[in-house]
Amino acid sequence: MGVLTFEDEVVCSIPPAKLFKALILDGDNLIPKLLPHAFKSFENLEGDGGPGTVKLVTFAEGSPYKTAKHRIDEIDEENHVFKYSVIGGEALGEDFESMTHVFKIEAGPDGGCVCKTSSTFHTKGDHDHVLEEKIKAGKERGKAIFKAVEAHLHAHPHEYN
Repeated sequence: MGVLTFEDEVVCSIPPAKLFKALILDGDNLIPKLLPHAFKSFENLEGDGGPGTVKLVTFAEGSPYKTAKHRIDEIDEENHVFKYSVIGGEALGEDFESMTHVFKIEAGPDGGCVCKTSSTFHTKGDHDHVLEEKIKAGKERGKAIFKAVEAHLHAHPHEYN
């Protein structure tokens, strides 16, 4: 078993609180609307949406995965921090024991923000070099979600104030 950790950041012209509300607090509703070709639904299996909540993510037909089970580990609205772990579903596949993602949205230039992401992958076996391509593809899917939410907020500036 190995552990791979990656960090990334994306600059956005949306204020931190507004992006956090749309992407994190209302993401279960907004993301399937913006990306119906990628996501079918998000459903709470356990919990009230706070830490400890377990969600079932169902991906759209044609997606590389059918489902993923997420557990919310932390939501800090004041500091714009969100942490969740992928604990089940086809998204883990035969390669991963678990994945943990931490998003921190900080104030950025010109009233916008910087979204910093730290992802930790606990792998099965000793073939980490092969998994880097899968992880890279996942990062690109994550950036696509981020950019879709950003574009939506530009098109609908009065939402999530």
